[in-house]
Amino acid sequence: MSNVKKIKILHLISQRPNSTGSGMYVQAMIREAAACRYDNFLVAGVNADVSDEIDFLEPDKIMFVKFNDADVSHHIPGMSDVMPYESVRFCDLSAEELNDYETAFSKILQRAVDKFKPDIIHSHHLWIVSSLARQLFPEIPMVTTCHGTDLRQFKNCPSLRKRVLKGCKEIDVVMALSEDQKKEIIRLYKFAPEKIIVVGAGFNDDLFYPEIKPKPDPAHLVYAGKLSNAKGVPWLLRALREISFPDWQLQLVGSGTGKEKENCLLLAKEFGDKVCLHGAVPQEKLAEIMRRAHIFILPSFYEGLALVILEALASGCRIVATDLPGIKEILGNYKTDFISLVKLPRLRNTDQPYQEDENEFEQDLKDAIQQQIKAAIVCPQTNLSSIQNKIDSFTWSSVFEKVSEVYLKCLD
Repeated sequence: MSNVKKIKILHLISQRPNSTGSGMYVQAMIREAAACRYDNFLVAGVNADVSDEIDFLEPDKIMFVKFNDADVSHHIPGMSDVMPYESVRFCDLSAEELNDYETAFSKILQRAVDKFKPDIIHSHHLWIVSSLARQLFPEIPMVTTCHGTDLRQFKNCPSLRKRVLKGCKEIDVVMALSEDQKKEIIRLYKFAPEKIIVVGAGFNDDLFYPEIKPKPDPAHLVYAGKLSNAKGVPWLLRALREISFPDWQLQLVGSGTGKEKENCLLLAKEFGDKVCLHGAVPQEKLAEIMRRAHIFILPSFYEGLALVILEALASGCRIVATDLPGIKEILGNYKTDFISLVKLPRLRNTDQPYQEDENEFEQDLKDAIQQQIKAAIVCPQTNLSSIQNKIDSFTWSSVFEKVSEVYLKCLD
């Protein structure tokens, strides 16, 4: 990659770059681009009352739209309805608030473009800010990464679709995380298939790698993500109620907001020291937890391409996860005894299970976890040889090679 010509990339994300999977993706793109000697600039949204430490870019290469402040009076609208920090929902914004939102991003984007003069814009999410950037700067080549939460918003906020499509339909290339996601983009946005390129997502192989696992007494389980219903956390905790043997301990990593977070914490406290609450942690700490864990559990009802699954696999964890398309794209073609995929319950509104299906889902989840605990007791170390090539293809350097090809295609 060192012989690739230097280009100036304006990275754009509408929310905090330190707290979500899409934020981790943006950081990885900037780091990999810098390693290729590209020039980077970031525009992002932050809550003014929260300190966002940015250590992956020089301060003069960052501009923030500040929410809950003079720029915008309300909290950041989240791409998920439940975020790991204070947020509001797009569907709850008034017409005036939406206009204020677009006005604030328009001002910062114009300042960033005037200062940095980018060769290309790389935005994240097929949503309002990407549409806005395309309309503001039609002369600048632009690519957008879809993360899946944007598709959910598109389904759930029909009143905003026209606003989104106005600019998004003119984006030069859309980068999808999976083949299944590409099909969904075509179905929802009516984009031409040739406009969408699957580049995937990645993990940091400098942080996530296997070590010798401790004796599984108890077996170490880990969940990492938002403490929310859409991630399946309450169902996971209720399933664990039914596993008294073999012995286990859960590392519950992540944060959330509102009643859903409080419900998760209430359920977790029932277990005493069998559930360790970590809150949000840096990637370095998460990697340390995963290297010691025997089993990673992701009971989510909705995902794009789950980066955390890749991180867990690369750390040598056994996997219990729902059989979502984005997860199956990583795991589905491999017949291994260290991966258990649990059938999803029927869902309404993308990520809400029907009540009559919940007991069966919890039982299936319990059975899969118990099976993997028993397997970990027999063999604590996971033999990754059958899936190593797949894991290697998802390192950030491998992903960025594809992204860089997209940049150059747009600039050709």
